[in-house]
Amino acid sequence: MGEIVKTEMFDDILNMIYSAKKKAEFQVNSTVIDLYWNIGEYVSNKAESDGWGKSTVKALSDYILSKEPGIRGYSSQNIWRMKQFYETYKDHPELSTLLRENTWSNNMHIVSKTKDYQEKKFYLELASKEKYQARELARQIDSGYYERILLSNGKAPSALEPKKISGVLRDMYMLEFLDLPEPYKEFDLKKAILRNMKKFLLEFGRDFLFVGEEYHVQVGNNDYYVDLLFYHRELQCLVAIDLKIDDFKPEYMGKMDFYLEALDRDVKKPHENPSVGMILCKNADTDVVEYSLSRSLSQTMISEYKTKLISKDVLREKLAELYNIAEEESENSQQR
Repeated sequence: MGEIVKTEMFDDILNMIYSAKKKAEFQVNSTVIDLYWNIGEYVSNKAESDGWGKSTVKALSDYILSKEPGIRGYSSQNIWRMKQFYETYKDHPELSTLLRENTWSNNMHIVSKTKDYQEKKFYLELASKEKYQARELARQIDSGYYERILLSNGKAPSALEPKKISGVLRDMYMLEFLDLPEPYKEFDLKKAILRNMKKFLLEFGRDFLFVGEEYHVQVGNNDYYVDLLFYHRELQCLVAIDLKIDDFKPEYMGKMDFYLEALDRDVKKPHENPSVGMILCKNADTDVVEYSLSRSLSQTMISEYKTKLISKDVLREKLAELYNIAEEESENSQQR
């Protein structure tokens, strides 16, 4: 008993160290962002009042490096980015905390690769919440994560709160990192996911915890196997994923309903929410999905996956079309 207590006490100390280290890292990053913000503000003001241009900023960079030869981060390009950083967010003080919760690299990806305020705010919040490294954030931006969230057409079951399901389960996923050759089988798809689990979880969300593949459930004297089983921390429930390499078919719903019932009866813990299903298929006809879900009592999401990235321009065009349709419907309803 004494050894157990001692170990728990040791863990308390270790957690204190982790907490202090995390706090120190945040403070260092926040100090750097503050510094770059102040430099950007100074250069921006000088550009407006004294006509500072890129040649002056180059002279400034050379001067700094002549005084501090080993210092990094003060190239003329980076100083110009500081100016851009300040000018991008100077009228948005409400983003101050988020800017300082993200690294300089993350901030630069967001400034350079996003267009409007809402998109910038979205990625600042996402990167802060998920603790993304620069490479991970860049991949999410390049894959049109923001546009895909907006395009998600809400096929989530009504039993789940919309604000809770939003951004958690979506109706389109990009799996280009699987590098699957054509043609491929469901076995190939599953094995590719298992080999690339870290990237798979990056696309799906870090609140997903992997439970197992071909997860065994027994009903009566029969054995059944769920392709992939996860647990989701925010939803606090098991998530069963059924993999398909073809288009969605209505009969897939019956199989998933059966899996979820078995999981809820025999695997789910008493404190957990009812299990959620996801049928991940190559394509899903909107009308077929709507008909299939209309009378289903289970919490199931029909999602598509793409093995090649869709251009952000294409996603933005689809988003613009969606907004235009919504505006037309709104105008028509007001005229009636």
